[in-house]
Amino acid sequence: MTYDHPEFAGSKVHAKLLRPRDAATLILVRRGGGQSPRILMGQRSAGHAFMPNKYVFPGGRLDAADGRAPWARDLHPSTLAKLVDRMRGKPFERRARGLAQAAIRETLEEAGLLVGRASLEAAPDLSGLTFFMRAITPPGRTRRYDSRFFVADADAVSNLDAPIHQGDAELLTLSWLTLDEIAGLDLPLITIDVLQRLRPYLDRGRLPPPDCTISFQYYRGKTWIEDEIAAGGAT
Repeated sequence: MTYDHPEFAGSKVHAKLLRPRDAATLILVRRGGGQSPRILMGQRSAGHAFMPNKYVFPGGRLDAADGRAPWARDLHPSTLAKLVDRMRGKPFERRARGLAQAAIRETLEEAGLLVGRASLEAAPDLSGLTFFMRAITPPGRTRRYDSRFFVADADAVSNLDAPIHQGDAELLTLSWLTLDEIAGLDLPLITIDVLQRLRPYLDRGRLPPPDCTISFQYYRGKTWIEDEIAAGGAT
C-alpha cells in the first residue's frame, strides 16, 4: 500500500493532523450447511464523508460507555493481551474489553444482530471474539481511526435469522457473501487486506485461533509500516 494510491487522493487536501479515534469492527463468518463460508457485509451510503459507497464489515468508534458495559464471559487471555499491547496512551484492560463491546454494539446498531447474548438485556459473552488485525487510518483523511478487527463465528449470534430492525442503520444492503462474491465489490484497501489474510483460515475450514499473530498497520511519515503483535508481545 502506498500513500499515492487513488483511495487517498481525495483526502490528502486535509492538512490538519487528526488524532486517530479508537474503533472496532466485527467480521462475522457464517459456516455450515454444505455452503462456502459467508461473511456479513454492508454498503455505506453515498452521503458519508468517510468511505462513501464502500462495502465494509459492521463497526464504528469506541464510546466511553463501552468500557463500562457488563460482560458475561471475558475475552480469551491471548486476545486481551494483544489488545493491550501497543495500545496508545496508558494501556487498560477495561479499554480493551470496551473495544470488543464496541464491535458487538455496532453490529447490533448497524445489522440488528445480537452477538454473544440472548437478549438486549443480557450481558454479552466476549469469549467468542478473536482479535485478528489492527490498522490506523493514514493522515490526511477526513476521518482517522485506530481500528481493531475482530472475527467471530456467526453461531454466536442469537437472532441470526431475525435481526432487530432499528430504522437508522448506517449500512445498506446487508448481505452474507462468499469471498468470491465480495471480491467483485467496491472495497476499502484495508478490507481487501483483511480478507486476504482471513482466506487461508477459511479455506482450511476454520477461523483464526485466539493466539494468532496479528498484523498492525500504520503510516510513519509516508511509509506504510506492517508490524506484528503476538500473544506474547510485539515482534
